[in-house]
Amino acid sequence: MILGGYAEFLTCKTKAIGQSPLASEVFMNYSIEEKKGEVKFSFTLSAKEWDEEVNKAYLKNKAKFSLPGFRKGQAPRKMIESMYGAGVFFDDAFNSAFYDSYSKALDEHEEIYPVDEPKVDIESIDDNGVKFSAEVTVKPEVKLGEYKGIKLEKVEYNVTAGDVKAELERMREQASRRVEVEGRAVKDGDIVKLDYSGSVDGVKFDGGTATDQELVIGSKTFIPGFEDQMIGMNIGETKDINVTFPKEYHAADLAGKEAVFTVTVKGITEKQLPELDDAFAKDVSKFDTLAEYKADIKKRLTEQNENRAKVENQNAVIKAVTDNAEVEIPKCMIERELDYIVQDMEQRLNYMYNGIKFDEYLKYTGSSMEQFRKDREEEAKNNVKTRLTVEAIIKAENIEATEKDVDEALEKMAETAKKSLEDYKKGVSAQQINYIKSDILMKKLLDFLAENNIFEKKETAKKETKKSAAKTETAEKTEKKETKKKTTKEEK
Repeated sequence: MILGGYAEFLTCKTKAIGQSPLASEVFMNYSIEEKKGEVKFSFTLSAKEWDEEVNKAYLKNKAKFSLPGFRKGQAPRKMIESMYGAGVFFDDAFNSAFYDSYSKALDEHEEIYPVDEPKVDIESIDDNGVKFSAEVTVKPEVKLGEYKGIKLEKVEYNVTAGDVKAELERMREQASRRVEVEGRAVKDGDIVKLDYSGSVDGVKFDGGTATDQELVIGSKTFIPGFEDQMIGMNIGETKDINVTFPKEYHAADLAGKEAVFTVTVKGITEKQLPELDDAFAKDVSKFDTLAEYKADIKKRLTEQNENRAKVENQNAVIKAVTDNAEVEIPKCMIERELDYIVQDMEQRLNYMYNGIKFDEYLKYTGSSMEQFRKDREEEAKNNVKTRLTVEAIIKAENIEATEKDVDEALEKMAETAKKSLEDYKKGVSAQQINYIKSDILMKKLLDFLAENNIFEKKETAKKETKKSAAKTETAEKTEKKETKKKTTKEEK
């Protein structure tokens, strides 16, 4: 799903600054000025307020100072300022004053949603107090286009007899056993144990030599042409195999080069597949007959296809409403999304490729961090635009995650954990609640879009379905004939 993992976008303050009449309005000791995509806060602290902040900084830090005639931490503020300078506490005082002022302003104006760190500017510090400003990029306003009544092609996937047969063959492969072969040459599909030594222009190269290597003939694991030339070799036979490395080969010094591999076949094994019968069904499933097992496979494949089609239809409508929306995305939001993409890539590499580091991946692919981010900038823009559009529709349609919705979701989780709802709630954090709300909002949004847009099959899709059905019928008839023949032979 293209929207997963972004709860903060669906549970945060959502009113765009462009919708607010804030320009030049003054509130107590600060004012707000709206610019394009930005908001500037201008703060003023009186001399008294600033002195209070400096004194708080003094009380916080006085234990760090040791002055002659005073125990450590007991020196008066004025003495410390006299020795270390009047501004000795200014940094801490200002940081505290800024945080308090900025946080208070944001709390008082929930319509303002910053998407970046503020740019802070100290305009003056004197006997009259302090003046400073904070300029920050805010979440952009989304101009929604058409998001109801859109006509979309409905995606459907039918399960054919061929699909069921393919799954059965996959299970046969899993249940196969390997048998040593004697008295014949290598053929397609065999598993061959071999030694090989490769050279280019008579010189051996790194990674070109191996002993007791296993290779499935026809798997296309090795360089094109290698496996084909092994067909017909016998156990104990040695042969020179001539190949050409692909031009796009990962090792640049070998790419496009002609090579010779001296190969010795040391053993041949073949797979023996079990018969497709009731005994097979009992071995690999909970069913007693092959017919029951096949029916279950069809049922499972149908459910998988329905889920696959549902996700693709959901993604299609999300893409359509996003394409119809207009929004100017701040660069900082794109950069933050690129940070997420990098982080996600790092996690996937670690999980899928035994802890390979991201910089190693970049080196292997001949890329760089700069190039990686550049290549995915459009993806990042689309991701951000999608989430902003989703959020805007949720707001426009007043879609909510109610307390009842949350409790129902928590109740299901509690049942799974075999706990009461009350006990389960005790261990649930605010962040988890936000993710639950996000999930509820997304489900409600997707239901809303499914109900308010039109999914229809094109004529071509209908024709293809008829063809597919005809093929399925033919395959089933053929299979029945083959079963009859097999039964007759067994009876004889």
